[in-house]
Amino acid sequence: MTAVPAHEPHGKHQSKKAAASGWIGSALEYYDFFIYATASALIFPQIFFAKGNATTAIVASLATYGVGYVARPIGAFVLGHLGDTHGRKNVLLWCMFMMGFSTIGVGLLPTYEQVGVLAPVLLVILRLVQGFAVAGEISGASSMILEHAPFGRRGFYSSFTLQGVQAGQILAAAVFLPLAHYMPADQFNTWGWRIPFLLSFVVIIAGWIIRRKVDETPAFKEEGKRETRPRSPVVDAFKYSWPNMLRVVCMSLMNVIPVVATIFGAAYAVQPAYGIGFAKDVYLWIPVVGNIVAVIVIPYVGNLSDKIGRKPPMIVGSLLAGLLAFAYLYAISIHNVPFAFVMSLLMWGVVYQGYNAVFPSFYPELFPTRTRVSAMAIAQNVGTAITAMLPALFTAVAPPGAANIWLTVGALAFAVTVIASLAAFSARETYRVHMNDLGQPDAKPVEKSEYDRLRADGFAH
Repeated sequence: MTAVPAHEPHGKHQSKKAAASGWIGSALEYYDFFIYATASALIFPQIFFAKGNATTAIVASLATYGVGYVARPIGAFVLGHLGDTHGRKNVLLWCMFMMGFSTIGVGLLPTYEQVGVLAPVLLVILRLVQGFAVAGEISGASSMILEHAPFGRRGFYSSFTLQGVQAGQILAAAVFLPLAHYMPADQFNTWGWRIPFLLSFVVIIAGWIIRRKVDETPAFKEEGKRETRPRSPVVDAFKYSWPNMLRVVCMSLMNVIPVVATIFGAAYAVQPAYGIGFAKDVYLWIPVVGNIVAVIVIPYVGNLSDKIGRKPPMIVGSLLAGLLAFAYLYAISIHNVPFAFVMSLLMWGVVYQGYNAVFPSFYPELFPTRTRVSAMAIAQNVGTAITAMLPALFTAVAPPGAANIWLTVGALAFAVTVIASLAAFSARETYRVHMNDLGQPDAKPVEKSEYDRLRADGFAH
């Protein structure tokens, strides 16, 4: 058991086990979520929608991808409430089962040629279930890791939630790579694309084995003993924490960067209607390599946020990633694969991680234990739901054949990152505030010298 100072929850702190569980669980669950994202750009326009108008098929496929994000705020209300009333561990298990079975269902769907309009209808329903399920994953996993982590190390440990998410994306693209490269196109379009979805059965088994071994957090257990525990965490979150929830909504708009990198960028690069002509298997390597770099960078940025605070890397990473979106899209527009690779590595693999590695600690630190999962889940998923509509918007305002597509979409992406940066700037710094004081407007941060001493003690343990 790790020794804890005053104002920290007492009990069994399983820092490493919680981080490992969050990492593996997030990797497995986001593997499910991102294989859909990959397929929505590369294969779904051809098999689930009527043939004829290529632009319409692309917009429809990307909008169907976005439907999953529309369901996320709804899931956030339900799963956030369950996470704050029944525990972080339980809600993570429920998320995993819903995600796994809905993903297997996608892999069993008939095509448009087989059943007509019923195919995209069923696709939308299963995507709604996916979106509902994933709504509680990051907020639940981040809260669980944060509440198990020692004071002064919360940024480092919580960053493993998003390292797991990036690893899930690597796995999602990596599964598609050999299929797209080695299988004949007719076989891949007929049944090969289904293999990654059906492999989600493994996700369900592995996730269950891993997540059931982690104890509930000391902070949640202590909160459960209080007489002031809210009957409706969602109501309390809106009543007492709405300013920070609004900030999280705006900061979560940074999801525009992965949208540009892996969704619109994929459609822009590989769909024949755009005339770019990147080979599918070549383009798939761009997010894979970018995410490999991200997996390496994330824990270092998380650790940095424990030294200098959450806000500096959030703000700098957001603005620079927005600027690099211009160069990345320009590289695609001039058919320069090496340039696109380099820009992807910088934008997605390195700079964006200033935001991506820090928000798993910063967001839950803005809220008290009693409403933490609800407040973070609702606010974050509303923000990501907004950005999920952007691929269809980008395609609508910059359709195939339009001039300077890279400039139009890049400008929109940068504007969104400016909003996110301003929201982070307006938030209070949290890295030196004790766990039991988080979310309290009058909470005083620990003096820097004392914080450094406690942080060193956390290293020792």
